[in-house]
Amino acid sequence: MTTTRVTRATTSRQAIGAYGERVAERYLVEQGMVTLDANWRCREGEIDLVLREGPVLVVCEVKTRTSLVNGSPHEAITDVKRERLQRLGVRWAEARGVRPAQIRVDLVAVMRPRRGPAVVEHVRGVG
Repeated sequence: MTTTRVTRATTSRQAIGAYGERVAERYLVEQGMVTLDANWRCREGEIDLVLREGPVLVVCEVKTRTSLVNGSPHEAITDVKRERLQRLGVRWAEARGVRPAQIRVDLVAVMRPRRGPAVVEHVRGVG
């Protein structure tokens, strides 16, 4: 019998990530975007949020940090990651039968301090 151990660090990281995605989605919707999907997965990977801003399909990567010890959220978006997210956006559109005018990859960086509200930064068109 095989058992899977879930560490506190893993569940804590997952909780922080889920928190950041909720904050990011709320922020983007308040900015006028429309949520189309969340945590969409396929063989090639996962998209945190899929939104529409006018005719543009927005593939949004959400990075949540409680400190900058492990680097800034911006450092997590490499050229390879951005290109993969672009491909995932195409795959999402194909799976939904959607033909957007444009697919853009955005980053939402959520900093969660020990006290006070989260700080949200939205970077349109990363890369």
